[in-house]
Amino acid sequence: MSKSGLFDEFPEVSAKQWKQKIQFDLKGADYNETLVWESLEGIAVKPFYHAEDLDSLKTFDLRERHDWKIAQSIYAGDAEKANAKALDSLKRGAESLIFTIPHEDFDVEVLLANIDLKNTPLHFNFEFLAPEPIKRLFNYLDGKQSNVSLNIDIIGHLAKDGNWFHNLEKDHSLLEEIHELDKNQNSITTLSVDLSHYQNAGANMVQQLAYGLAHANEYLNHFHGSLEAADTERSQSVERSLPIAFKVSVGSNYFFEIAKLRALRWLWNSIASAYDLSNDCHILTVPSKRNKTLYDYNVNLLRTTSECMSAILGGADTVSNLPYDAIYHKDNEFADRIARNQLLLLKEESYFDQASHVAEGSYYIESLTQQLAQKALNLFKQIENSGGFLSELKNGTIQRKIKESAEKEQHLFDTGGITSLGTNKYQNAQDRMKDDIELYPFVKTNPRKTIIEPIIERRLAEELEQKRLDNE
Repeated sequence: MSKSGLFDEFPEVSAKQWKQKIQFDLKGADYNETLVWESLEGIAVKPFYHAEDLDSLKTFDLRERHDWKIAQSIYAGDAEKANAKALDSLKRGAESLIFTIPHEDFDVEVLLANIDLKNTPLHFNFEFLAPEPIKRLFNYLDGKQSNVSLNIDIIGHLAKDGNWFHNLEKDHSLLEEIHELDKNQNSITTLSVDLSHYQNAGANMVQQLAYGLAHANEYLNHFHGSLEAADTERSQSVERSLPIAFKVSVGSNYFFEIAKLRALRWLWNSIASAYDLSNDCHILTVPSKRNKTLYDYNVNLLRTTSECMSAILGGADTVSNLPYDAIYHKDNEFADRIARNQLLLLKEESYFDQASHVAEGSYYIESLTQQLAQKALNLFKQIENSGGFLSELKNGTIQRKIKESAEKEQHLFDTGGITSLGTNKYQNAQDRMKDDIELYPFVKTNPRKTIIEPIIERRLAEELEQKRLDNE
C-alpha cells in the first residue's frame, strides 16, 4: 500500500508489537486458541494482518481496465418467449444474456431477433452435444460483430451426469469439430470449465481451484497438438490462444471468495504461460445454491448480495445473480427483477462499477490469495502425478474427496458451527412452505447405469427442511 503522509508523525508499529499488545489485552488467554481459527481449507486465519505479511509475497493484479457485466439467465425452451424476456431484461438493465438451450432444433433467428449483438455478450448452455445447431448459430452470426461463449464442457457433463453425452471418443470428436468451426469466428469462446458444480456439491475452495485447473488442463492437453500445428501455419507475430471460460459459484465466506477468484485467474495465467498461451480466462459467477434455504427465504437476498459483492471484488467478468426463490419456484418475473436490481444497485448506486481493483494490496486478501493458490497448485500437481483429472474421476478419488469435504461442512452446519439464520438458528415456527413449492428442492434420485459415480449437488439445509415439511 502506498503511503499518503497522513500518519508520518506516528511511529511505525511492527507485527511483533501488535501481537504483544494483543497478548497483553488477552490477560492470560492463549492467543492461538482464542483468536486464530482454521478454515475448511486448512488455512489458519490470524486476528490481524500487517504489511510484513506481504514481504516476499507474490501478488496478482487485474488488467487495468477490467470491467464486469450484469447477466440475465434465460431458459430457451420456447425461442419466442425467451427472446421477449431477453429484450425486456436488456431494457431493464441486463448487459449480457445466458441462454440455456434444451434441444437441438432451437430457432436461432427467433431467439436472437432484435438483440444488439455488438454490445450484448451472449453465453449459451447447451444441454446436448451436437455441431449442427452450432453451425446454424455461426451462420447467423457471420458478418455480425458479436461476443459469444458456447460454454461446452464435456468433462463437466461427465462429472455431473456420470456419463458422457455419447461416449468418450464421440464426445471428443464432436468437441474438436466444434472447435474447428470457431476458428473462423471472431470473439467466440468454445470451452468452459464448470467449477460451480464442485462448490455446490461441497468441495472446499482449494479443491474447487485445483479441480478446475486440472479440469482445464485436460482440454489444454487435448488441444496442445493442434495448437502446435497452428503455430507452423501462421506468422510468429500472432499470439497463440485458446479461449476458455470458468463458471464459478460464490459462497458466503466473503473475503475467502474474493481471494478464490483472484487465485483462479492467477492460476490460469500460470498454467496458460506453460502452454505459451497469451489469453486471459473469462470468469462467469453465480451465487452458490449450497447455502440457500427454503424457509425464511428472504434471507437469501442478503446472501446473494454479499456473494455478488465478493464476485465483483474478486475480478469476475460476468455476474449472474440467483433469484431468492430459485430453489423452489419456477421462473417468475418478480424474482428475476429483484435479482437483477440487486446487481444494478451495486453497479450504479454503490459504485461497484469502479470496484474491481479495490482488493489489491489488502494484507488479508493478498495473503489468502497466495495461500489458496499455493495449496491448489500443490493439489493440482498431485492430480497430474496420479494420471490427471479424468483418471481421478474414473477411479472415484475426486468424488471421495468432495464427499469428505461436504461431510465436514455438513457437520458444522448440523452442530451450529455454521450459522444459517432462519434455518438452523432463529427459526420462525410459523413458516409454512409446503403449498408454495413448485420445484422439488432436494436431491433427486434417478437410479441408472453410469460409467462413473456422478458428483451430486446438495444444499446444507435439505435434511432439516425435509423434517420441517413433514411436521407442517
